[in-house]
Amino acid sequence: MFSTSGYKLYISKKIRMNILLINTSDISGGAARSAYRLHEGLRSIHVKSQMLVQEKYSDDKTVIAPKLRFSQAIARAKLSFDNLPLKLCPQYNNGSFSLQWLPDKILSRVNQLQPDVINLHWVSGAYMQVETLAKLKQPLVWTLHDMWAFTGGCHYNQECNHYTTSCGTCPQLGSDRKWDLSYLMWQRKAKAWKNLDLTIVTPSNWLAKCALASSLFKNRRVEVIPYGLNTQKYRPINQQFARDLLKLPNDKQLILFGALQASSDKRKGFHLLQGALHELSSTEWKNKIELVVFGPSQSENSTNFGFKSHNLGTLNDDLSLALAYSAADAFIAPSIQDNLPNTVMEALACGTPSVAFDIGGMPDMIEHQKNGYLAQPFKIGDLANGIIWVLENPERHQKISRRAREKTEREFTLEIQARRYLSIFESLVNKFETSQQKMIDFYSTELVKTCK
Repeated sequence: MFSTSGYKLYISKKIRMNILLINTSDISGGAARSAYRLHEGLRSIHVKSQMLVQEKYSDDKTVIAPKLRFSQAIARAKLSFDNLPLKLCPQYNNGSFSLQWLPDKILSRVNQLQPDVINLHWVSGAYMQVETLAKLKQPLVWTLHDMWAFTGGCHYNQECNHYTTSCGTCPQLGSDRKWDLSYLMWQRKAKAWKNLDLTIVTPSNWLAKCALASSLFKNRRVEVIPYGLNTQKYRPINQQFARDLLKLPNDKQLILFGALQASSDKRKGFHLLQGALHELSSTEWKNKIELVVFGPSQSENSTNFGFKSHNLGTLNDDLSLALAYSAADAFIAPSIQDNLPNTVMEALACGTPSVAFDIGGMPDMIEHQKNGYLAQPFKIGDLANGIIWVLENPERHQKISRRAREKTEREFTLEIQARRYLSIFESLVNKFETSQQKMIDFYSTELVKTCK
């Protein structure tokens, strides 16, 4: 008689869970840094975790990327080819728009690594073809860092809600046709992912609501798990010490602004910050405040802020960023649309109150007039009021600085994030194993009947 005991033993004593995170890169960009932090968090609680990326910038041996220079060159060239169809849209506004139509080698690499669960992150940048997702056999958890997964190609919808139906007539493509690239992209996703068992994780409540409102994900399981960060690396540093190291003045109140492409990406709201600063420059704050900026290139240093400014350039390491946040009296994030920006979370962890518009994931981090200020969207005057409110009362500033740090310790540590993900991974693996066991039992029973 045929016995299934060996199969049951294999399933019930499966090797400890093996998680694979997939992201376009490991530490280059906000989504990459967030994914890598989760990877670190999982490993810190003794979960076997690896990252599969197209481009690797760290020296972490658990991050897997193409090793040959030729393969790396091809990966970089793919983005140009992936964008070629956009040239058919003469009115395209050159915003972030990903088509993901080129083939990839992810499936073969995943099959070699044999993970128990796959956690997708930001897989645009010509890294993963839309159709590849349906070929992955493991339980899938997709962490969204923007809106691309449920739109016709844009990463942020701006003021367009076509993603709630089927896209088309895309304002970012400058299109007045229903059957444009965005509609064809939406159709590809709808067809490829129709029967896909997919769990969605969003870092912010705002993005969860958008996903549930979308035509592609309205019937999916959507969980909200905020980003986590290392609160030992991002912690308050003595302000005078931080300013001395960064060669910043100790006799001024400093406000900090920074992001990748900080002053050239309109979504980051730099133009609104400029307006608020110019309002403040005509008041008694003119000689009290100076501005500190990180992120933009040297060519942007000549921007007129209305205040004396200090440009720190691009800050890539955690210590430099922690010093910058700790040196500042307030961090300003004037984004027009944003998910859960790392910069705000990092600033709060360093005890630096943040000022932002009441949009996106900002309310998940900033508690109005408790650890920062949420200005009315997109009122320049209220943004200026928020800066003043944070700075004007030293005793209050000390209190909200303490609350900023407490908020991070309470909600945004790596361990909290990792354990919440682990709970989802375990539930999916148990469900998958139960399904596999039922299948084995069924075919074993049928085989036994045949052999009698």
